[in-house]
Amino acid sequence: MHKVVIIGSGCAGNTAAIYTARANLAPLVIEGLEAGGQLTLTTEVENFPGFPEGIMGPELVENMKKQAQRFGAEYKSGNVDKADLSERPFKLWVGEELIETEALIIASGASARWLGIDSEQKLIGHGVSSCATCDGFFFRDQPVTVVGGGDSAMEEAIFLTKFASEVALVHRRDEFRASKIMLDRAENNQKIKKITPVMIDEVLGVEEGEVKGVRLRNLETDETWVHETAALFLAIGHIPNTTIFKGQLDLDSEGYIVGKGGARTSIEGVFHAGDVEDRIYRQAITAAGAGCKAAIESERFLADHE
Repeated sequence: MHKVVIIGSGCAGNTAAIYTARANLAPLVIEGLEAGGQLTLTTEVENFPGFPEGIMGPELVENMKKQAQRFGAEYKSGNVDKADLSERPFKLWVGEELIETEALIIASGASARWLGIDSEQKLIGHGVSSCATCDGFFFRDQPVTVVGGGDSAMEEAIFLTKFASEVALVHRRDEFRASKIMLDRAENNQKIKKITPVMIDEVLGVEEGEVKGVRLRNLETDETWVHETAALFLAIGHIPNTTIFKGQLDLDSEGYIVGKGGARTSIEGVFHAGDVEDRIYRQAITAAGAGCKAAIESERFLADHE
């Protein structure tokens, strides 16, 4: 029987582990299939406070893990395949192993949607990114490409014009599903060039270890050509890792946890932290803050239910 189990080992999960461990709750952290979360896909992190020279993403999350372990947090590799939140203690299954806990912090994050082509996967963190706010700075005065047709794609493209020499906005259809105000802002920005209706067949630069361009294909004419670019930013959505809680927790239409104030969820004793609930900011620092809140609330919950 555990007092607190934390699902996820990114910034949110590790911060929750630090705080609950220091509160002498001996948390168990189930790391998940993508141990370390989305920061492990980022090369250098320059916007996390306290690191004036920047820090590598994997190093940052590993440091957080070591800090939590120093205070007594236990880490377990594997993924939670099934959960029963109908009563306390809550039941979780990692493979065939049953784990029971009095309080649960869900920090399992959200996974970026990728195009799913081999060259893209090989260049993630080396010019292929799902976060313009995280990585746009590295491509100052260089041409970049954004894929997507919604508000988030417009936001990413507009943000990137602060740094890039040119932003190509690539979409499969001629029409964009973004709101009119966001479309107008993108169209009025002279640095943004729309390329439609096209899809990306290949990301070039695998041998060099950095993005050199993308091979585009016109979906109406089947014509292909190479578009030179220094980076490719995916803005085609995120998938919150909450499938096992469907029908148990209140989730919205896209699967994000519906917060009930603070870090609370629709079930007493279950708390959220990070990208499972945050569809707006998705930053390392906001995830860490959310992990802190979830830990403090879980500590208070346990104190009230001893």
